[in-house]
Amino acid sequence: MVLNPAVIALLTGSLLIAFMLLYAVWHGVRILARWDIGSGSELQLSLERRTYLISTIVSYTMAFQLLSLFHFIYTADSIHGLFSGAMCAAGVLNLNAFGYPLLIMKIVNFLLAGIWLIINHADTRGYDYPLIKVKYALLLSIAPLVLLETFLEFEYFLGLHADVITSCCGSLFSIDKPGLAGDLASLPIGPMEAAFFAGMAATFVAGLYFCRKGKGGYIFSALSFFTFLIAAASLISFICLYFYELPTHHCPFCILQKEYGYIGYALYITLLGGGVTGLGTGVLMPLRTLGSMDLVIPALQRKLAVISMIFYLLFTLITCCRMLFSSLRL
Repeated sequence: MVLNPAVIALLTGSLLIAFMLLYAVWHGVRILARWDIGSGSELQLSLERRTYLISTIVSYTMAFQLLSLFHFIYTADSIHGLFSGAMCAAGVLNLNAFGYPLLIMKIVNFLLAGIWLIINHADTRGYDYPLIKVKYALLLSIAPLVLLETFLEFEYFLGLHADVITSCCGSLFSIDKPGLAGDLASLPIGPMEAAFFAGMAATFVAGLYFCRKGKGGYIFSALSFFTFLIAAASLISFICLYFYELPTHHCPFCILQKEYGYIGYALYITLLGGGVTGLGTGVLMPLRTLGSMDLVIPALQRKLAVISMIFYLLFTLITCCRMLFSSLRL
């Protein structure tokens, strides 16, 4: 294991998140089993008081979960100088078999944590606890994934050894490299550019229609998620090339470094933010008929759709500006 302050902080934070979720799950099971809003029993009153505490704990836990993704990426990038062959986070994540599965799990949990926070926000605005069982059922689904992430994180960092030679990002994200990274790097640039801009345009059109008419929420959410995937693939396929001004450098991690103005963080924040809020718009669709949610969710969905479009617009503007002003022409 690398005894680095950032690594120790990351592992400590993961343990705290896991313990807080386990505590919340224990009480969440009781709430799911015994909750009866129509009852005035002492047990129901106790559960109603308890749910405020548990919701607050889980809200902070999910917020920490969102931040942990960026902390993990920053940590992996900051320690690359300790390992031979590593030029950025790409090589550090390749040091053992747990690195990239851990990154994927963190992205999945980031999206789920964001969706839980959206549902919880809607629930707190209702006067009759309409989504109480929905959000605790989702919590029970998220908790095992967060525990799996914690396990992978410890396995990954405990398995890091300074005497291991890893591959550089140029080798990992090469068009000749077999595997997912190589497949994404070898995607044809022309069709990917067309798919990227078409996906963004379709998402904006669907979002504007939904905000104006209040219809097509599922379509907007599906397009938003599709655009999220296309944009993530485009980041490796062609967007990074304009920042590096090299036609063969497809690494999605070097743009996180100082020499590129840390622009990668802006790209990842806007992309993930657009994905979470876009998905949240669709997740809320079937919940609008529950209790008082018909008075809360439609307005919240419009706000989420607008936020999603703003995030995607910022991502597109950053990409277009770099494409226009880069000396590289593809």
